[in-house]
Amino acid sequence: MRKWFLPAIIFLSTNSAYAQLSPLTVDKIMRDPKWIGTSPDQVFWGTDNQTVYFNWNPEKAPADSLYAIQLKDGTPKKTAALNRSMVMAASNGVYSNDRTMVVFSHQGDIYLQELKSGKVTRITNTTVQESAPVFLNGTAAIAFQQGRDVFAWNRADGSLTQLSSFKQGPPPPPEKDDLQKGNAQEKWLKQQQLELLQVIRDKKTKADAAKRFYDYISPKPLRNLYTEDKQVQSVKVSPDGRFITYRLYAEAKDAKSTIVPDYVTSTGFTTDIPSREKVGAPRGSFTSYVYDRVADTVIAINTKDLPGIKDQPDYVKDYTKKDSAVVREVIINGPYWSDKGTHGIVDIRSMDNKDRWIALLDGTTGKLTSINRQRDEAWIAGPGIGWSMGGGNLGWIDENTIWFQSETTGYSHLYTANVISRELKQLTTGNYEVQEAQLSNDKKTFYIVTNEVHPGEKQFYKLNIASGKQERITTMQGAHEVSVSPDEKWIAFRYSSPNQPWELYIQPNTAGAKAKQVTSMAQSEEFKNYSWRVPELITITASDNQPIYARLYTPDPAKKNGAGVIFVHGAGYLQNAHRWWSQYFREYMFHNLLTDLGYTVLDVDYRGSAGYGRNWRTGIYRFMGGKDLDDEVDAAKYLANKTGVDANRIGIYGGSYGGFMTLMGMFTKPGTFAAGAALRSVTDWAHYNHGYTSNILNEPYKDSIAYLRSSPIYHAEGLKGRLLMCHGMVDTNVHFEDIVRLSQRLIELKKDNWELAVYPVEDHGFTTPASWTDEYKRILKLFNETLLK
Repeated sequence: MRKWFLPAIIFLSTNSAYAQLSPLTVDKIMRDPKWIGTSPDQVFWGTDNQTVYFNWNPEKAPADSLYAIQLKDGTPKKTAALNRSMVMAASNGVYSNDRTMVVFSHQGDIYLQELKSGKVTRITNTTVQESAPVFLNGTAAIAFQQGRDVFAWNRADGSLTQLSSFKQGPPPPPEKDDLQKGNAQEKWLKQQQLELLQVIRDKKTKADAAKRFYDYISPKPLRNLYTEDKQVQSVKVSPDGRFITYRLYAEAKDAKSTIVPDYVTSTGFTTDIPSREKVGAPRGSFTSYVYDRVADTVIAINTKDLPGIKDQPDYVKDYTKKDSAVVREVIINGPYWSDKGTHGIVDIRSMDNKDRWIALLDGTTGKLTSINRQRDEAWIAGPGIGWSMGGGNLGWIDENTIWFQSETTGYSHLYTANVISRELKQLTTGNYEVQEAQLSNDKKTFYIVTNEVHPGEKQFYKLNIASGKQERITTMQGAHEVSVSPDEKWIAFRYSSPNQPWELYIQPNTAGAKAKQVTSMAQSEEFKNYSWRVPELITITASDNQPIYARLYTPDPAKKNGAGVIFVHGAGYLQNAHRWWSQYFREYMFHNLLTDLGYTVLDVDYRGSAGYGRNWRTGIYRFMGGKDLDDEVDAAKYLANKTGVDANRIGIYGGSYGGFMTLMGMFTKPGTFAAGAALRSVTDWAHYNHGYTSNILNEPYKDSIAYLRSSPIYHAEGLKGRLLMCHGMVDTNVHFEDIVRLSQRLIELKKDNWELAVYPVEDHGFTTPASWTDEYKRILKLFNETLLK
């Protein structure tokens, strides 16, 4: 449930009595999206190892363009429009194991680039789409998908061979010989003729011999892979071309999707926007197969013998005892083959989100051998591990050794496992997260990004696999988003600090090397001249003695008004109490305005936020609005006890998950918050999507307790204080229906002091400056009228 952001800016009161307290101006800032300037984004290296590409808009054009910087020059230059898509396609290509070639898909055709000479060969030139190219048998051939099928192009002679043949529908019935055709009477007569007459027997003998000879001299047809009424997914070919694996998805037959009405349209008629299903709706099923081209067999991969496959989650103990013998449904991601194709591993997730298995796949039999099982009674996730049905970060170090990430210790760390001996080795350790990991070309080093220095920093390291020695490459306090050059000699990275937006830097990929800044945002004079605060990064001791990280904005003593505001970030699993430029930059600037006006502002990374390990991540399991809201209440106590804020004059606001938390605070913590602004809020988790919600609360009809205590609509009778709710009417994420249902509930409860502001053209993330301005003027008005009394 992340918020979406555009470069449009801030939200200031039009009340001149308050505007005079800040050097920031109102409508000009809000209506000029270039006021802040634009940061470089989506950084990647060219295959020449000398060029860094990135999206940027220093010219303040309607949209970003692709820029390039040559190492020998260091000056950003806009690329030619005709070259952009080819450059980007090549950068996303697949390198050969010897790093001499790269193959990629561009505008639906396949290309091969030889890196030493720069020569580019167009392999296909068709009207159909080709994609997903990989090398086969070293670099002897290139396999790719055309539609659903796999083809192989031979580099030596240019021949093209079809490797798979998927067919929609059921397989045809087996072919019958002449004696088997017809009804029972006809079959009896044929058999009688064969028994009585030699001439009939002679004819049959000659016909059978002719068919055998024809079958012998005819080329063997490609086996048809029948998909019935299912969708083909995840088609992959082994490096030697022998095995083709695929997954079939069967849609749920009675799953109902939601509709979002769009009222403001160019036609003058309301348009219905098809949207998502709700959590707990019937789910489709997945089955994975191996097609062995040598043995000409198709085998379904059987997961029924995975360790713990029948284990039921602990929460079922709160209900009628479930059948412990049920084999849980799973989804298989992969396989991921070793370079020579000796072994393949798969990443398997249980559909109830409780288990992850990394297993060795035998392509000849379809048998799985579990190498590592990760079990979490809350839900499997974390950096490098992934959410829900997707695969995690893993691969091969050599033909027998895999690497992956796991939260076994409570924090996501790197591990290796030998698939033959089953020896497991932990490469990193400590109370921090490995947030990104990339294996070097020679497979002797990992390039990792961690928050080891501080939970609010992201630093880049080299980790020697054999020795375990770790070298820190980046040094500036803040966050680094790093892209390593293909030859690994250079890094390009985006860097930011709390009060400075992202800029692009380049440096040699060695410890102690100096980083060079190569971009500078085209900021307005107003933006540059305002002294943006560096909020104090503090820790608050929670009521259960856990440290809560937060950002504190303290006003000048002469302006301090005794009121406090707590901001609740969205997404749930997101980090905002950190030392880099926030993705909530509008809120950051709003907090500067509030501080100018004398408010004390606190921005809290509550339970469930990212960056703090497994226990913090899962602290909201089966009770959203529980420990996470307790953290906000503890933050309010901190404001009152440590900063001199009046405990009766504290407000709370946030969007999406932050809006949900605001509602829970206003409904279930009476007297804690005098005012709350809930933006695009989830009001009933039973009406949100499946992928996010089922991880945390399971499914409504299976775990109704979790939904009852976590959904604000059940607690609306507890409303105290003044509540503002804002919601876009075209929200395809958290539907407008959510806030309408809650409004009706508040009406029926005869509640006062609440209001709803609707935005007819806005989705979950607002896009028009006018809507942003209106929303934050209302928030500021709410706080001024309620908290300054």
